[in-house]
Amino acid sequence: MSTSIHPTAVISPGAQLGQDVKVGPYSVVGDNVRVGDRTEIGAQVVIDGVTHIGEDNRIVGQTSLGGAPQDFSYRGEPTQLIIGDGNTIREFVTINRGTIKGGGQTRVGSHNLLMACSHVAHDCEIEDHVILGNGVLLAGHVLVEHHANLSGMAGAVAFVTVGAHSYVGAMTRMSRDVPPFMIVEGHDSRVRGVNVIGLERAGVSGEESDSLRAAFRRIFRSGQPRRPVLEEMRAESTMGEHVLELVNSMSRTEIGYKGRYRESLREEFTRLGVERILECSST
Repeated sequence: MSTSIHPTAVISPGAQLGQDVKVGPYSVVGDNVRVGDRTEIGAQVVIDGVTHIGEDNRIVGQTSLGGAPQDFSYRGEPTQLIIGDGNTIREFVTINRGTIKGGGQTRVGSHNLLMACSHVAHDCEIEDHVILGNGVLLAGHVLVEHHANLSGMAGAVAFVTVGAHSYVGAMTRMSRDVPPFMIVEGHDSRVRGVNVIGLERAGVSGEESDSLRAAFRRIFRSGQPRRPVLEEMRAESTMGEHVLELVNSMSRTEIGYKGRYRESLREEFTRLGVERILECSST
């Protein structure tokens, strides 16, 4: 096979397309775009800005990738969108590139499924094996950790962290960090239980799942103040790795602004953005 570009597609001279890339009708690929081998770009796709896309991605029609961030602080800087390998990005998905104050990059890992009409705003980071359901909305600076599953129309406010192996119910509003391994649902979101099915699919042992259930009861159902409970649990030497990850995540949430740990990292994000974008572009 060889790279296939539909006659109606517009490919800028500076774009770099790998081997066996396919570009469908009426798609537009900008000057600073790099697309990895075997990636398929459907009809009427717009890829703009400094956007790097890895290998074996499937980008269905009418998506917009690498557009300018929807943020008043943006002044045309060459911020970036970085996408890994093996992702499926469905119809009308929008992913904006980063801002200087947010680290300069929006990042999507590998082997994710972004369903139709989902939106990933500036400076978000999506790790690997994540599912965003139809219409999921991520505000700026959101982190979605690996194997998280967000159901349709769920929305996360800026700086929220969605924990690994968590499950977010449909139309849930996330204004606080979502703990790893948990099911959350509601407006505003509440922890409802342990994501047992997700853990089984990920190959987590029954013993670890039982430990997480016990931790759930202790943290969320004991009626005791959250912070002392977490401190007690951390002092214990019998915790498994998943419970320890839960405790550490919850502890970070407790020190974050209004339950959002990433809010405390604003200065660090700005420093990264200046180093990555402004200082690099000036040399």
